[in-house]
Amino acid sequence: MAPRRKDSVSAVMKMSVSEKILAVEEIWDSIAKSPDSVPVSQAEKRELDRRLKAMEKNPEAGSSWSEVRRRVRSQR
Repeated sequence: MAPRRKDSVSAVMKMSVSEKILAVEEIWDSIAKSPDSVPVSQAEKRELDRRLKAMEKNPEAGSSWSEVRRRVRSQR
């Protein structure tokens, strides 16, 4: 591991859990900006198709992302 990256990891490990979660959210958001760069296997595509069909069949069965995020954040 390069010294600079090692320093970054050390800095992250010193963060509180809340700070780490926020950092992960920021990293995830940066990845989500270029979804085509994230490889998806055939098994994952089949699972996504299965979930999409289940959601279309019963859209009230799940929770929206905003609801899930609100519940997770309220547990901090």
